[in-house]
Amino acid sequence: MSAGTVTIAPLRREDVPRCAQIEQQLFPGDDPWSENAFRSELDNGNFYVGAYVDGVLIGYAGLGLTDFESSVHTIAVVTAHQGGGVGKTLLRALLAKADEAGLPVFLEVRTDNVPAINLYLAHGFEHLGLRRRYYQPSGADAYTMGRPANRD
Repeated sequence: MSAGTVTIAPLRREDVPRCAQIEQQLFPGDDPWSENAFRSELDNGNFYVGAYVDGVLIGYAGLGLTDFESSVHTIAVVTAHQGGGVGKTLLRALLAKADEAGLPVFLEVRTDNVPAINLYLAHGFEHLGLRRRYYQPSGADAYTMGRPANRD
């Protein structure tokens, strides 16, 4: 991880262009989210946090919540900061929100994204199923994973 202290805070609307830029860098073969997609997520009241170093957005994560469950919509960290715990910190922010609401958490993750799968397993997720050709246009498969509600 690069130098600098990471701060986690609510994602700001002014971060939307940077989010779309990060998407283009990280997910070029899998229909990266547009600025409009991020705006829609925020407008629909989903829970989004950003990871900032010196005020610069280096990662983000989003959680959708209903009355019955929650789902991780995205977690992304710029390449220069991967492997340093930023993704773990973002995930924990999402899980804290889901736990506050007493909701189980579900997600999809590429079957070849071993670091992410290991992160989820370490945080109480289990494999629930396989979605073939889930990511488009690459056709990559995804595992569906879930974590029970933490009602402590």
